[in-house]
Parts: sequence; structure tokens; C-alpha cells
Amino acid sequence: MRIIAGSARSRRLIAPDVSTTRPVTDRVREAVFSMIGSWVSEARVADLYAGTGSFGLEALSRGATSVRFVENNRKAIKVLTENINTVGLGGTVIAQDVGVFLRTNQERFHIVFIDPPWEVPSTMVSDQLALLDTMLEQTGEVIVSRRSGDDGPVVPGNWETVTERRYGDTKIFRYEKENA
Repeated sequence: MRIIAGSARSRRLIAPDVSTTRPVTDRVREAVFSMIGSWVSEARVADLYAGTGSFGLEALSRGATSVRFVENNRKAIKVLTENINTVGLGGTVIAQDVGVFLRTNQERFHIVFIDPPWEVPSTMVSDQLALLDTMLEQTGEVIVSRRSGDDGPVVPGNWETVTERRYGDTKIFRYEKENA
């Protein structure tokens, strides 16, 4: 696993030896960042269920101004911190449950990545998206990764499904918050 493009291109990332952390393949990450394009540059990003931090670190490498990595597994946090140090572009680790973070956070984001363990039900992800709505900038984007056989989460009424694509055992949903 490596950073695909940008200032940290080709830097290797390590993955924790934790059954609940399932690193996103380089192929899937490359496809996601091709969808987003230059929107990453200057963006404030949240990487929820960060695991290895691959989504957020890729965003920093491509010009994001800040990334909040939200993760609550101690082993994953240790590896995430090592990956942040290896890449050397910063980012803030928030050692907290995603639901708690979403209920207490006051920041606003342009892009949010949600890549939960497969065991997290779509209904829980739907609830998290509802909480996320107030902290997502207008025309902000949310990328959700699910197991390919799972239904997509229900999104707030002011969001639009931009893309739904399958990559092997992973399905990517891309949502955009519509202009008010």
C-alpha cells in the first residue's frame, strides 16, 4: 500500500494487524481520487474510521490543507501515527468513536471519507451521515466505502448521489451536498 500521487507519491504505508481494519486497495483509492479530481486541493478533510489513514494521507499529498483522522482502535491509531510521520504532511489524529466525534465536532469539511469495517451496518452509516450534514460545506462531498453486496446508506434529502461504483469486493458511493 502506498501514496499514489502528489507530493508524497510512492511513500509506503503500513497496515495494523487488526481484524477490523481492512485497508483500501491502491486501485480503489486511485479511482476515488480520479472522481474527486482537483477538488482535493485546499480542502479541509475528515477521514472517519481512518485505520491506516490512506484516504486522508492521499488527500494531504494532493494538496488538502488539513485532515482530521478519526479512529478509536489503539493498534490502528499506533500504525496511523506511524504512517502520518512517514508521509510527513501533518494531520490530526482524533482517538474517538466516529459517532461521538460527529455529535461533538464544530468544524466544517469540504470532503469526508467514511470507510467503516464491513460489520458496521448501513443504518449506522446513515445515522452518521445525518449528523455529518451540518458540518459539510455547501457542495461538499462524502465518499462512503461499503462491501459490494451491501445497500448504500440513506442520505439527507439535500444530498445527491453522484457515483455508485463497484471495485471487486468494495462498493464506493460518492455524495454531494447540493447548493442551498
